[in-house]
Amino acid sequence: MGWRFIALRVLTGQILDWDVPFTLTSAPVRQLSGPGGMTGHIEPEYARLIAADGQPVLQEWDTAVFAEVDGQIRGGGLVVRTRPENGQWVVECAGYTSYPHGLPFEGLLQSGMLITPPDPNAGLDKNHDGYIDFTDPPRSVQVPPPPPPYGGPRIDAYDAVRQIWDHLQSYDNARLDLVLDQHKADILLGAEDGSDPYELAWWDTPDCGNAIDTIALQHEFDYLEEHSWSTTTGNDRTIVHRLRLGTPRLGRKRTDLRFADGENISATATPRAMGEDFANEVLVLGRGEGATMPRLQLARPDGRLRRVHVVADKAATSEAALRARGNRELQSRTQALYIPMLEIRDHPNAPLGSWSPGDDILVQAHVPWVGDIQVWHRIISDELRPDGTAVLTLKRSDAMG
Repeated sequence: MGWRFIALRVLTGQILDWDVPFTLTSAPVRQLSGPGGMTGHIEPEYARLIAADGQPVLQEWDTAVFAEVDGQIRGGGLVVRTRPENGQWVVECAGYTSYPHGLPFEGLLQSGMLITPPDPNAGLDKNHDGYIDFTDPPRSVQVPPPPPPYGGPRIDAYDAVRQIWDHLQSYDNARLDLVLDQHKADILLGAEDGSDPYELAWWDTPDCGNAIDTIALQHEFDYLEEHSWSTTTGNDRTIVHRLRLGTPRLGRKRTDLRFADGENISATATPRAMGEDFANEVLVLGRGEGATMPRLQLARPDGRLRRVHVVADKAATSEAALRARGNRELQSRTQALYIPMLEIRDHPNAPLGSWSPGDDILVQAHVPWVGDIQVWHRIISDELRPDGTAVLTLKRSDAMG
């Protein structure tokens, strides 16, 4: 495979170096609903190079480095940390979706807020006898009840994520040119009746990255960043940055690919069962304190001894949010045997890079003391290595809903 590392200035998109002398120490990782990244080192002399714009070629929170493999961008991201180490200069890169973490949301985003309309008859019964004052005859017109409260406008979950990213990139020195998918999730934040509103307000100094991840977790959708070349040819090409959004999940069942011992699987991590993490009952505790704290208990009787897992989700206030979190915990804690990681080599049955994080693949492997297994797994992240192998991090598909 042909590898090269490309450096660009984040705010301008300008390519600074088409072939950075970058030696990998941690191969490029693409991560489902996470930033991924890579780590490597360069010679200190290169770290001191100045680009045509007068700034260092590699500079924290200014430069991005991407790995290109056979003409396709396979990973990389923002240079977030550099340091000297053993006579070399270490460079750590994190995906663009790492950028929101640590940055405050400085706007106001509200969905499903409880609205109490003004009472048109307020103040017309000053003596509080239940009748409108100064009617003729007196005490002849009762004061109507005030209009009931109702739930206000609600925002689609993807629109909320886009609003957070729009806020982040609204500053001149924060434009990553990350383009988000524009379709709807068809999931509205907050309860329809206003009983459980969603609010992201500047006075609470919320963290943008945590807000995005909380929305994705509570409403069970995936995101995945992708970087690719524009359609322009030659050295006028630019790298396009996209954030894919998928409900209920990204990826697809890959019946066209085969992952099997003796063919393209070169190593497997020790298979795992739940063991002490097993639970067939979950108690979910929501936001609040003491006896007023919302709680929900979910069970999945399966003929085994009762095992309870307690989880605190301080972002959950409604029964729907508690139930969604509880179901996710039960799914993950009642699963059977699975293989957490695979090392595979390039093979016609599954050429390197032919899958994507989020895809489901059928793993056919031999497990000592168990025998041959065929289990569908979901790809959570992948790591493409220069030696022509890849490492896939997996979870059992039926444990993820």
